[in-house]
Amino acid sequence: MEKMREKLRRFMIGRYGVDELGRVCLYASMILLILSIFIGKKVIYTVALFLLLICYFRMFSRNTAKRYEENQKFLSWKNRTFMRAETARKQRADKDHCYYKCPSCHQKIRVPKGKGKISIRCPKCSTEFIKRT
Repeated sequence: MEKMREKLRRFMIGRYGVDELGRVCLYASMILLILSIFIGKKVIYTVALFLLLICYFRMFSRNTAKRYEENQKFLSWKNRTFMRAETARKQRADKDHCYYKCPSCHQKIRVPKGKGKISIRCPKCSTEFIKRT
């Protein structure tokens, strides 16, 4: 067993290996393969195999700079998406404030609830607009 492990270790020298994007592709392909067993659609099976091929291609690639760049783009997209979802969840949970967007620069502005009609001045562009809180 140790010989096999050493051969695999030598084979992977200079190759990219597994990263976050590779794991997501692998998990998605496994889920789609399981779904294709129960649903029986060839399209789902084909997509699952395509994702698996992408995963293996990225894992065994010697172009590590390109794979690293792809992973960084994926992580950037993932972080932006989860941050938006987290911000929206926090705003829904905030019972003491209303959130508005400035009509000119689209800056988010937090104002206290229960004040009636108020004039809101954007701290970024100094545009004033009236909203009911």
